Amino acid sequence: MEEMFTQMGALGPLVYGAIKALIFLVAGYLVAGIVSRTIRRRVLANPKLDDTLGIFFASIAKWLIIVVTIIAVLQVFGFQATSLVAVLGAATLAIGLALQGTLADIAAGVMLIVFRPFRLEQYVDIGGTAGTVKDLNLFVTELVTPDNVQIIMPNGKVWGSIITNYSAHDTRRVDITYGIDYGDDADKAMAVILKCANADERVHKDPEPWVRVVNLNDSSVDIGTRIWCDAADYWDLKFAMTKTVKEAFDKEGISIPYPHQVEIHKEA
Repeated sequence: MEEMFTQMGALGPLVYGAIKALIFLVAGYLVAGIVSRTIRRRVLANPKLDDTLGIFFASIAKWLIIVVTIIAVLQVFGFQATSLVAVLGAATLAIGLALQGTLADIAAGVMLIVFRPFRLEQYVDIGGTAGTVKDLNLFVTELVTPDNVQIIMPNGKVWGSIITNYSAHDTRRVDITYGIDYGDDADKAMAVILKCANADERVHKDPEPWVRVVNLNDSSVDIGTRIWCDAADYWDLKFAMTKTVKEAFDKEGISIPYPHQVEIHKEA
């Protein structure tokens, strides 16, 4: 085949090299994708390995293969490996200055994998941005919000922000405050709340539900409630308790007051 291109004249070797380089690029890209998907699939299928590690190492393998492919393509055009190393060494400073943000993202990605403040499918808040972790690669972290909006955050920003992981522990505490009228019986209201909490199977018995008067507000007596549950039941239990206690208050004649003000007029 090379002889056929040689017969084309001066442009023959150049065309042959271009076609060969294109084949290398396509093959390298396909191999990188296959290797990346294979690593990810193997790790996700192994329950003993963390899914986050699988995705991260799959990303590393993909980019390494792409870099090797690019070096091979440059060698097709006559660049020797030793010359490439010398050129890369001379250009390191310039590349580092131009891509310092990208390099910082890569370093932050490594730190996120080493210390693992979160894992895939965990719900986190990163610097005020909350969502479920869907991906973590060399450069970015992908979150998906509860209303299914994709958020892409550079790893450098993630590592430099306060990370709140709501899924790190198996249990969570649900805090709810109920306001009752000053004319109602606070002990009766607390008993109603405690009864509702104990009746829900999702509420843990240890620690026991906690119900206390926590504040004397302008228009209401505030009763605080603290109950523990499995982390997966947090929102369902919070919404259910709010509705259940409200209905129980209605049956027992306990009122939830509207905010109001009292005006006092004094005669001169």
